Amino acid sequence: MRALRFHQFGGLDSLKIETLPDPQPKPDDVVVSIRAASLNPSDAKNVLGRMEGTTLPRTPGRDFAGVVVNGPRQMIGAEVWGTGGDVGFTRDGAYAELLVVPANGVRTKPKSLSFEEAAAVGTNFVTAWIGLIETAHFQSGETVLVTGAAGGVGSAVTQIAKWKRGRTIGVDRAPMSPRHQAEYGIDHFLLSDSQENYKSMVDGALQFTSASGVNVAFDCVGGPLFEPSLRTLGQLGRQVNITSVGDRRVCFDLLDFYHRRLSLYGVDSRAYDTVACAAILEQLTPGFESGALKPIPIVKRFTLADAVQAFTQVNDGSLHGKAVLTFQ
Repeated sequence: MRALRFHQFGGLDSLKIETLPDPQPKPDDVVVSIRAASLNPSDAKNVLGRMEGTTLPRTPGRDFAGVVVNGPRQMIGAEVWGTGGDVGFTRDGAYAELLVVPANGVRTKPKSLSFEEAAAVGTNFVTAWIGLIETAHFQSGETVLVTGAAGGVGSAVTQIAKWKRGRTIGVDRAPMSPRHQAEYGIDHFLLSDSQENYKSMVDGALQFTSASGVNVAFDCVGGPLFEPSLRTLGQLGRQVNITSVGDRRVCFDLLDFYHRRLSLYGVDSRAYDTVACAAILEQLTPGFESGALKPIPIVKRFTLADAVQAFTQVNDGSLHGKAVLTFQ
């Protein structure tokens, strides 16, 4: 089989296509013929040596969709999807013609999604689910404020919140059209393109909630938006952080924090392997089947031969939407 490999950390040009023996499954494994695999910023950072715990040499790629071609007899021919914080880091990933993973590390792909669309779901929606549902315990009728709402994880959070019958405030540095707001399930949109607008973001959230504050702040940006996000919370509010753009050190008013009895959570989807992520994808499936949830739009398709170009565009942020590698 052909696979995209890297043997050392460094520039993206270290990625090379190699021919490897077809993987042989253990009794509890499946071999998936990959039809599509999406690219995430973390995949590029992995090659650049900016992710912890990766063992070399390695085939990168977290999110995939394909057909089972080897493994338990009852699974042969099944159209599946999957993702995991181990895939592409401590086990070979999805940027290959064949991938071996635990049999309970995949789930049947929603029939409503193409292979490309299914591959575009993984990391973004799993991270959103872990933070919003499993960690912050978001409930029907609650309000969530999401920074970076136009991004992959941010737009997944607002969609899941609407699916769970909540209210949503989307925050981003660039204006978002009413059409995109509707597609992402955003009830109210606020700008965060300047320090002046950081205050407006807090004021806007309080106005939208009749001064009670939001129940959950899901901060996909961090850095300068960390403290403003915290200030939008009402009593017993919960804030989730998944990254920090720019300065990784933040500060906040500790007295205000405990007087409002707030909770702060850090979420890292890398801690969830293929088996844990498959269980989350199973819970997300009804949302995709009903049309309440929609994958991030795919803006560009690449082949293995275009991999360096694909990684470069994902890493430098020039692609606004999902990029996928396609097979067959």
